[in-house]
Amino acid sequence: MMDKEYYVYLCKQVEAGWNSIDWDRCEVLQLCDTVTGLPPKESTEVRVCWNKDYLYVRFLCEDQNIVSDYTKRDDPLYEQDVVEFFIDEEGKGTHYLELEVSPRNVVFDALIENDGVETITGTNKAWCFNDLITSVDTTNEGYVTTFIRIPASNFIHPLQEGLRWKVNFYRIDEDVEGIREYQAWSPTEKVNFHIPSTFGTMIFSV
Repeated sequence: MMDKEYYVYLCKQVEAGWNSIDWDRCEVLQLCDTVTGLPPKESTEVRVCWNKDYLYVRFLCEDQNIVSDYTKRDDPLYEQDVVEFFIDEEGKGTHYLELEVSPRNVVFDALIENDGVETITGTNKAWCFNDLITSVDTTNEGYVTTFIRIPASNFIHPLQEGLRWKVNFYRIDEDVEGIREYQAWSPTEKVNFHIPSTFGTMIFSV
């Protein structure tokens, strides 16, 4: 397995609000095939930034075949096209937040308990992010852009320079032949996103 210290993302601070973020100022991370680590069939770019009040995330997904039928919060979005973000604030690998957003802007969020290796031992779907805002823009050029705003009040510690989280970013993408591709920022080497030892590190910077 690759050295996961290689997967470090500098999350830049921004002063602007939701509608005026200069996303070009944010560092770019690219997702790869989570098993092989090779470039995916359809590209996925993620950028993240923060201020003291909010964490902002943007996924930009190339997608020529959108598969998205679910309409209710906490439906099993992972059975179709979806982007995902896992947050392990304490870095223990046994307790982390999962957020998924579908191309229809349907949300799945849960508090996950893990054995610390690769097995989910509990999924608390009754838990949810407070005052979460998401939006999805689908263009005719074959791209889906997902925006996420999470209030800082959802996290254990205040958002500030030097904060370090263990995180991973994922995508599930189905092609026209019904073949699903599983993408990750930091590859897990299995068709299983719930391997906390493979999470990368996100560092809050100015």
